[in-house]
Amino acid sequence: MPKKIIIDTDPGVDDTIAICVALRSPEVQVIGLTSVFGNAPGEVTAQNALRLVELEGHGDIPVARGSDVPLVFPLERLGTWVHGEDGMGNTHPPAPRGKLVDQTAAEFIIDTVRANPGEVILVPVGPLTNLGLALRLDPGIAGLVKEVVIMGGAVACPGNMTPVSEANIYHDPHAADMVMAAGWPLTIVGLDVTHKTMMTTQFQQELFKADNPAVRLIEKILPCYKNYFNGAFGLNGAIYTHDPSALAYVIRPELFETQSVPVFVETAGRCVGQTVADWHHQWEERPEVKVCLGVDSPGVLALIKERLTK
Repeated sequence: MPKKIIIDTDPGVDDTIAICVALRSPEVQVIGLTSVFGNAPGEVTAQNALRLVELEGHGDIPVARGSDVPLVFPLERLGTWVHGEDGMGNTHPPAPRGKLVDQTAAEFIIDTVRANPGEVILVPVGPLTNLGLALRLDPGIAGLVKEVVIMGGAVACPGNMTPVSEANIYHDPHAADMVMAAGWPLTIVGLDVTHKTMMTTQFQQELFKADNPAVRLIEKILPCYKNYFNGAFGLNGAIYTHDPSALAYVIRPELFETQSVPVFVETAGRCVGQTVADWHHQWEERPEVKVCLGVDSPGVLALIKERLTK
């Protein structure tokens, strides 16, 4: 039986790659997309989510719009300098045909989890605001979710938004700390592994040989994203494999090495957004979560390539 997943997303170039991989993977059944601010404004990411389910004929998958702002902090900035003003590399795609469901993302998550107890995997690959709101409305869902697999955090490596924080966690640290403390089965797929898995220019060129809507879209929107990585990290056309790594974990968790530890998120001061692992249990009691610290990068890349080119 395929794993039922809800992807909570802020599309986003790497979100696009991840969602296309998910929709092309028989191991998972995408039963919904929930959108959130992050890589672009909330109204833009919601429309991009609709575009992505329609891209290869999955327009029946419900899309719910989520929060436009963090739980506590005012919205400072978005990731548009990385992903483009439209979240799609400034390619200005046509409007989607479908409509959003008449529920907020948090309501959709709660209702779907309660209708499928013990079956739903939540896969947030953007700021964690929608999950925080869902926990506020219905804390009981923590005991009904099968698993939560987050793309976010930098537990044992530098951050990318600040020296210590990863962007998804930084954008809403209060929601992230709620999610870390909720007690549900949780795995963090953060920069500790996504920075170890690189889509080189050679990998990209091999990918682009496939003639299908998913790959054509990725090829079109990637230049803006690559320009950011060239300028910020000097990657010479390569890109880190962020959001697709979270989907790779859901599909093939054996590609990753994890350790279990309580994780706290800093919500104030210079280190806001830092994901702190309490390895020696020196702080207050908190449930342990799995943190990905090792990865079979060739295996992840082979999985992504196979799914996108088949």
